[in-house]
Amino acid sequence: MSDADRGRKAGKRRSLRRRIRRWILWFLAVVFLLPPVLIVIYAVVPPVSTLMLERYVRFLWVDRTYVPLEAISPHLIRSVVASEDAKFCEHVGIDWDALGSQIEALGEGEDVRGASTITMQVAKNLFLWTDRSYVRKALELPLALLLDAMLSKKRILEIYLNVAEWGEGVFGAEAAAQAWFGKTALALGRREAARLATALPAPLARNPASPAPGHARLARLNRARAADIGPHLGCLPGFGPSQ
Repeated sequence: MSDADRGRKAGKRRSLRRRIRRWILWFLAVVFLLPPVLIVIYAVVPPVSTLMLERYVRFLWVDRTYVPLEAISPHLIRSVVASEDAKFCEHVGIDWDALGSQIEALGEGEDVRGASTITMQVAKNLFLWTDRSYVRKALELPLALLLDAMLSKKRILEIYLNVAEWGEGVFGAEAAAQAWFGKTALALGRREAARLATALPAPLARNPASPAPGHARLARLNRARAADIGPHLGCLPGFGPSQ
């Protein structure tokens, strides 16, 4: 092989490496810049979740009607916060105490669950995949901090209650209220709200309209917690102590 041929091959390799570096830089730019841009948009535009997008792409049914927080029963708001994130108004998107406890449990070899705040769940629903993994959990943390910094607590909770899954193809409080109880989200009572809130960890397995004994027991416990959560909802004026 001549020196000229070797020079051309070396030049092609350098050109390929430059293209690969550019592609990587573009990819990283998109990964890091897209979430802040989308969060700005989601401050005013009703968002869709990655799970909803997946169903749209697969031509599967999606039932979702976006409604403002004022159109959702205060009973459901209290029940969901009591069930999913009792310190919602007190943290900055991450409950560091709960997360630390989970890390300690993990270090002791225990199977850990929980520690996901409502804000972290919004981060997962809007930007990440649904399968559980430590990689996804690690990505939730900076996204949750970003959401908490850029959006109000009210908007974060409103988004959560409009993208949460409540059954096969059923997303958001309004669609869930209609599907399971034949009424609007605003008309939900305490018992219905508790059943919906405690269905969130297993939306495809739990039936809010006709709960199994274990689900019914969780709902009863939730009603008691929801009745006491009001003083902890200072970031949500008008949705505090139960009337």
